[in-house]
Amino acid sequence: MNAEAAKPATPGPVTAGSATPGHVTPTGTRRKARSRLDLRRLGRAAFLGPASRDRLPDAIGHVVDAHRAHHPDADLDPLRRAYLLAESSHRGQMRKSGEPYITHPLAVTLILAELGAETTTLTASLLHDTVEDTDVTLDQVREQFGEEVCYLVDGVTKLEKVDYGAAAEPETFRKMLVATGNDVRVMSIKLADRLHNMRTLGVMRPEKQERIAKVTRDVLIPLAERLGVQALKTELEDLVFAILHPEENKHTRELILRNASRADDPLAEVADEVRKVLREADLTAEVLIRPRHFVSVHRVSRKRGRLRGVDFGRLLVLVNEDADCYGVLGELHTCMTPVVSEFKDFIAVPKFNLYQSLHTAVARDDGQVVEVLIRTHLMHKVAEAGVVALGNPYAVPGEEQSTSDGERVDPTRPGWLSRLLEWQRGAPDPDTFWSTLREDLAQDREITVFRPDGGTIGLPDGATCVDAAYAQYGEDAHACIGARVNGRLATLRTVLKDGDTVQLLMGQDPASEPSREWLEHARTPAARIAIQRWLTAHPAHPADPPEGGRAGAEQAQAATRPAVGEPAAAPAFGAVPGSSGGAQVLADRPGATVRLAGCCTPVPPDEVTGFAVRGGAVAVHRVECAVVARMKSAGRAEVGVRWGEGTECRVTLVAESFVRPHLLADLTEAMAVEGAEIVSATVEPPTHQQVRHTYTVQLPDAAHLPVLMRAMRKVAGVYDVSRAKPQTQST
Repeated sequence: MNAEAAKPATPGPVTAGSATPGHVTPTGTRRKARSRLDLRRLGRAAFLGPASRDRLPDAIGHVVDAHRAHHPDADLDPLRRAYLLAESSHRGQMRKSGEPYITHPLAVTLILAELGAETTTLTASLLHDTVEDTDVTLDQVREQFGEEVCYLVDGVTKLEKVDYGAAAEPETFRKMLVATGNDVRVMSIKLADRLHNMRTLGVMRPEKQERIAKVTRDVLIPLAERLGVQALKTELEDLVFAILHPEENKHTRELILRNASRADDPLAEVADEVRKVLREADLTAEVLIRPRHFVSVHRVSRKRGRLRGVDFGRLLVLVNEDADCYGVLGELHTCMTPVVSEFKDFIAVPKFNLYQSLHTAVARDDGQVVEVLIRTHLMHKVAEAGVVALGNPYAVPGEEQSTSDGERVDPTRPGWLSRLLEWQRGAPDPDTFWSTLREDLAQDREITVFRPDGGTIGLPDGATCVDAAYAQYGEDAHACIGARVNGRLATLRTVLKDGDTVQLLMGQDPASEPSREWLEHARTPAARIAIQRWLTAHPAHPADPPEGGRAGAEQAQAATRPAVGEPAAAPAFGAVPGSSGGAQVLADRPGATVRLAGCCTPVPPDEVTGFAVRGGAVAVHRVECAVVARMKSAGRAEVGVRWGEGTECRVTLVAESFVRPHLLADLTEAMAVEGAEIVSATVEPPTHQQVRHTYTVQLPDAAHLPVLMRAMRKVAGVYDVSRAKPQTQST
């Protein structure tokens, strides 16, 4: 029993409950068979005396009708027995509104029945307050209804004891969500319970109404969104809006009433036009007008200012097959004027809460833009009811899992709820879990990024490569050293956009560690909790430098000293004499000294040319060197040069890599294995977790250069190796 909605009373005769006043319905007509779920009705129940063993009490007739609409073959005996137990145990208890308390579990069960919940959930819903507020025990529930119903009733009973306010104990809330994660039906019952209590909140004092409304807004509405139960979420939003923003609610109501009194209906006109287009294309589809709820109208009015007729609703097109969705889309975009910026494909890439639909918009001749939703009947069911439409997620295939057309509903839990279980297991303390969860609940938009293999990663808007790494690899992301976003190198702090392709580059060294700075760039609970957990486990860890962690510090130190066995660092692009071990070059100038230019370090079989320089020497350049073009423009005469018999060469290579421990040692070892003699080397200080190495090496055979470059690229952390680019300095 919720303390805000019910109270005990002296025993008395059971009387009929009163219906909740309805809301103003925005303009638009819909066929009854496919109307949007209307959860605002609960007629007066007829309460009878003792019912016969096999006869269904009239009081649950409305629940049975709603249940049979979704599950025509369901066994109704558990509902009959659950109602009789609930009615007898709650007899004499009254709600603060003056109604018999049994009207509350009946209303909650009706809400779930209209959403399509299976029989077990409805049975538990009828009994959800019996253990807490009556003499019924869990053992009795288990004996009469089985372990599954007992588990659900116990879970909801525990949720009733949770204070959802800002002062709630984080550990209590954490336990509540863990229980929800073990069976999403527990939270489904809780959300329906809160909806009915919000409908009857008018009997409370204004300050208490405001407190309950704020809790509903901050915690339960975001949970309903993540569980995909849009029918509950939208009505909860409207009820909260009316309590917390009465003036805006009054203004919005006036806008809706004014639009409803219009003589013409532009949405109906567009709907007729769409029906005609689809009929001519021989596409079977239902075209319905879907009015916006109060909060949606308010948001649109703030965004667009003055509202026009089509702004009060959207068109909903329902088809039978996924392929038909795209067929409808093609016809609309061909025969009407599409607004391309409004197109979104949530069928190919479903939202995190299982939502699937095509979103588009078409423009009328008068400039009004009509939003259109296109989905299958099954998608519509899941879009409205979310996890409730999935039935029992733990039943074997075939048990309450199939629709009337034989298409099986996906029984898997939403990804967000599975991730939530991982967060609570990984959080180092309840406060960390609570703060990260509140941040996540505040996110109202998700983006989808793609992996190179075609897979997808769902992230909140504003997420970075750090978040993508932990979403894909879990705690193995501690070893992430960089990323490529849309094929280009990017730092881990890079903010991702919807549709980006992200390739995460992982280091191979087991000593890889996350940087403390990563916390500043992490937006998801998965990333923040994993990083915080590691830092908590390593309290003596020294302060990390930006981006690179301890690996970056070691790499920066390596840049200031030569490797063992190497000469001291020399300038990367100094002139290297061709006579000191370079490849043999012949010039068309007898007796002249030939020198390989250090600006472009030519090696066989590069195409080369020469120029006479001071001292009678001939400088040899690669033909694409910028110096060649400059000398030609200055009128300098070329000297013919060609490679001789010798194959030995000297070349300058540039390696670009991400920082990690021992990278320099691994890279120089790979070069030595390939027979390269390092003449000089420089390692620039790392920036943004990237480091640039420049090596001038002597090779016994120029033909071995491609092999050497491939070996260098294979070193973990190295993402590119190239010849030094020709410089612009003069020879």
